[in-house]
Amino acid sequence: MKKAGYIMLYRIFRVIIRFVIFLLNGHMVVLDKEKIPKGTFIMVAPHRTWWEPVLFAVAASPMEFSFMAKAELFHKNPIITWILKNAHAFPVDRAHPGPSAVKTPINNLRKNNLSVIIFPTGTRYSSEIKGGAALIGRLANVPLVPVVYQGPLHFWGLLKRQKLIVGFGDPITVSRKGRFNDEEVDRIDKAMHDAWDTIDNRINPDFVYVPDTHKAELEHEEGKL
Repeated sequence: MKKAGYIMLYRIFRVIIRFVIFLLNGHMVVLDKEKIPKGTFIMVAPHRTWWEPVLFAVAASPMEFSFMAKAELFHKNPIITWILKNAHAFPVDRAHPGPSAVKTPINNLRKNNLSVIIFPTGTRYSSEIKGGAALIGRLANVPLVPVVYQGPLHFWGLLKRQKLIVGFGDPITVSRKGRFNDEEVDRIDKAMHDAWDTIDNRINPDFVYVPDTHKAELEHEEGKL
């Protein structure tokens, strides 16, 4: 019964968010949605804004998603915690991820019929890909679906009704055969980068996103504490 309640609230949230997007910005443009496969999958994207998970979840509906959120958000106040849990979010300690960072999304993919949104670079200020998405895809036996956001990177841009564009790419298969070694991780990382570049060029070849390397360094140092 509790699980059914979470699902219902997630769907209500999605309707509300869709209306808010329309109210603030107008219609969002979604490209190549037909590339989304049947069944569950891992949506992988370069992290550019804090509202991307919301846009991606709306763009790929009716599929429902779970996503990782930093553990600190679950301790801020009861209302935020309630919203996150009902949005299928699960906490991850960035400094010490632990087994649940892998087990929880696998369980969602295989048993709860929830796809997962993962930003392989971890933060908006880094361009370095980690191997978590590839590992989860291999263990859960699901494809990675590349997606890219182009649009305003600051809230005032939303209010100015700058265009929001979400584009999907061809699924990336993660083989379960052979060893999951550095060579295989590098192959998948390259496939993701190439897919993102292809989607970016499809949307707007002149678009350039440059991560703030100073903030990336600060977040890296915070993760060590």
